[in-house]
Amino acid sequence: MIHGQLTVPRAVNEPIKSYAPGSPERAEVQAALAKVSAEKKEIPVVIGGKELRTGQTFDVRMPHKHQHVLATVHEAGPEHVEQAIQAALKAKKDWAAMPFSQRAAIFLRAAELLATTRRASINAVTMAGQSKTVFQAEIDAACEAIDFLRFNVGFTEQLLGMQPISSPGTWNVTDYRPLDGFVLAIAPFNFTAIALNLCAAPAMLGNVVLFKPAETASLSSWHLFEVLREAGLPDGVINFLPGRGSVLGPAALASPELGGVHFTGSTQTFNSIWKTVGDSMSRYRQYPRIVGETGGKDFIFVHASAVDDLDAVSTAIARGGFEFQGQKCSACSRVYVPESLWPKLEARLVDMVRSIRLGDVADFKNFMSAVIDERAFDKITTYQELGRSDGASILCGGKSDKSQGYFVEPTLVRATDPKHRLMREEIFGPVVTVYVYPDDQYEQTLKLCDETATYALTGSIFARDRQAILQASELLRHAAGNFYVNDKCTGAVVGQQPFGGSRASGTNDKAGSIWNLIRWASPRTVKETFVPPTSLAYPFMG
Repeated sequence: MIHGQLTVPRAVNEPIKSYAPGSPERAEVQAALAKVSAEKKEIPVVIGGKELRTGQTFDVRMPHKHQHVLATVHEAGPEHVEQAIQAALKAKKDWAAMPFSQRAAIFLRAAELLATTRRASINAVTMAGQSKTVFQAEIDAACEAIDFLRFNVGFTEQLLGMQPISSPGTWNVTDYRPLDGFVLAIAPFNFTAIALNLCAAPAMLGNVVLFKPAETASLSSWHLFEVLREAGLPDGVINFLPGRGSVLGPAALASPELGGVHFTGSTQTFNSIWKTVGDSMSRYRQYPRIVGETGGKDFIFVHASAVDDLDAVSTAIARGGFEFQGQKCSACSRVYVPESLWPKLEARLVDMVRSIRLGDVADFKNFMSAVIDERAFDKITTYQELGRSDGASILCGGKSDKSQGYFVEPTLVRATDPKHRLMREEIFGPVVTVYVYPDDQYEQTLKLCDETATYALTGSIFARDRQAILQASELLRHAAGNFYVNDKCTGAVVGQQPFGGSRASGTNDKAGSIWNLIRWASPRTVKETFVPPTSLAYPFMG
């Protein structure tokens, strides 16, 4: 037992490696990518530390070479959900009783593994399985995952230090308990780091977790789970349940022991989860905490005063809209441009988008690769067709091909109708729509931007006029949980821009901040009186 008031190491953001030609990290990740591509992993269900091979399997394929199978995954069923709940509850007592410093050490070691010996492999499986370029993999699977672990340890220490005042003769304490029961963590395919945070954040507060990864991202999620086990995470604290959400979700939500849901995914799925929990309240032992980050219809708004910043605007639109094939909940999907700037901006932007190379992530010259699967491909191509409908025209791109991989060209559309479906609906793919507004209708168009979509995740304003920036910030105050000035609307960094939105974009519990950690604690107030009173009468009774 260590006696001392321990302080965790101060968190700093993990530096992003360049992967420039000739760099050691480039050679390491290329070797790791070749290794991942040459092997076929078998991924089990893991409950209470025991690996189960159910025999009911599905494949993880390269989106950019969809005939290439990277892994075969054993699928969990409803019976495995119940087994995982029991294993988690069995592990909970010792895990919750473990001093925070010891829990913290496990997650800090996991961060160090991802920063060193596991860095190339976690990037490689994210590149191969989710079709991320090396840079997109680096900022996600390596840097953001490391940041989530290190900063959340620091945020948890900060939370535990939040204590009440004590009047003379008493000592008041807040005891930060885990939630009753277990937490269900449901992860998306698009960010490896989010999958890690969804299961690790509740566990830091002493909770036990059922981790349901996205089927298409099962390979990178498995590597994360292996890292946590290598770091010393006890069996049963996090249980690995790959499989179909439509099967596993209802089984977990039906349990009286459900303590919380940590979710990132579609708005429709989250709405269904919320409804199921609401309809099931009579069976739960407590009110479950529901934390969700969902969809977005994210915008870049350009003011006429940005006339000398059109290269920056073009770059923000192209990067914000087309990096990782637009498969970010924060991706730029709609753009508002004043008439006076559009002719010059259009020429720059179209040239920039046309210059984007599309192909295999193994070729580092490519800026984009394939979308995640055929279902996504088919959905996105229907939105490309909408770009040829009344009230819209395609400026560049618009083609797609799934013969070898699920490739969708970066597509730039102009809409003459500001309420066109392309301006309102989430696409989750590389389709960006521009609406050109009259310069003298800046305020009206800001209000239009706020009212057009049901989402409120990210957005940005480009302007040099400070009054215009102030006006945009005020009128769009509730249109985006993450708002950027003279920058693209993607790229939130843990500890710098806590991430999340409201309206149809989620509960805005801000991943990458103390706000998210608070949701996984159930505080208990303890008052100790050193010399308690011994008589009934009060002075006023004299």
